[in-house]
Amino acid sequence: MKYISFAIPCYNSEAYMSKAIDSILVGGEDVEIIIVNDGSVDHTKKIGKKYAEQYPSIVKLVNKENGGHGDAVNAGLRHATGKYFKVVDSDDWVEEESLHKLLELVKGFVNSEAMVDMIVSNYVYEKVGMEHKKVIHYRNVLPQNQIFHWEDIGRFRLDQYILMHSVLYRTDLLKLCQLELPKHTFYVDNIYVYYPLPHVRNIYYLDVDFYRYFIGREDQSVNEKVMISRIDQQIFVTKSMIGMYQMKLIASKKLRRYMMNYLAIMMTVSSILCIRSKDKENLKKKDELWNHLKKTDYKTYFKIRYGILGQSMNLPGRSGRKVSSMAYSVARRIIGFN
Repeated sequence: MKYISFAIPCYNSEAYMSKAIDSILVGGEDVEIIIVNDGSVDHTKKIGKKYAEQYPSIVKLVNKENGGHGDAVNAGLRHATGKYFKVVDSDDWVEEESLHKLLELVKGFVNSEAMVDMIVSNYVYEKVGMEHKKVIHYRNVLPQNQIFHWEDIGRFRLDQYILMHSVLYRTDLLKLCQLELPKHTFYVDNIYVYYPLPHVRNIYYLDVDFYRYFIGREDQSVNEKVMISRIDQQIFVTKSMIGMYQMKLIASKKLRRYMMNYLAIMMTVSSILCIRSKDKENLKKKDELWNHLKKTDYKTYFKIRYGILGQSMNLPGRSGRKVSSMAYSVARRIIGFN
């Protein structure tokens, strides 16, 4: 039996993919590693084949035409046989001791037939040039050492939202809710985390620093210049999330608040990238995005637009945009992203 399936989307990842794979191999026969070669033109396929041949009962190599990160995740999910599913980007890795603790937890769930839908753990920003590694934990938000529900959660800080790095979903849950990420689109990790949330009935938080999130490559998708160049994709993902659910239909009040705040963050990121680009066409796109939210779900628009984040992104004139940009720069230094 495979307890956790780890999908590793790889596109021209020859320089760093081995570190990700090796960090998971310590889980032995309890894990399944699905290397998804997303149409690479370097030695990614060769490296993946070598691992699959050396560890045939642990590693699968899936070769496919290039479809982008989301399509690679889709392929990984289709091939997953483990009880839980986890995405590890090819330039990231996991911590060995935490992996063993996570596997013991999952084994306990399987043996007791008390499977939870979502497991949350901590992640660490492995940012180039920073001696102090920022850890994102949830001790002040989520109950520990127990299975809990949405009504048991507290309030999240802005730097504390559940990202792809911190979540494991029950594999069957993702398949039953028919999760399908868009092709050739960046930033779909937000959809990956957001879309299944209303389908989640119970949760467990394991307070370990499991996932190591590397930041520092110039071509990385979270590099600000790269994000501005891909602003259309950021806006597309945000609009897709807006259209997934009418907030008034989310039964749990705390889940509704969490999802609404998640949308507020997405609106903020899209808006600030448009502002910092200093491009008139992008500023029009920002206004159109807010109008889209207004037309799609007016109550949600009203709460986000006149909340702190919404107001800070819609200050009038050039001076207002300058204030918005400065606020973003301060937040970026405090939180440590990008």
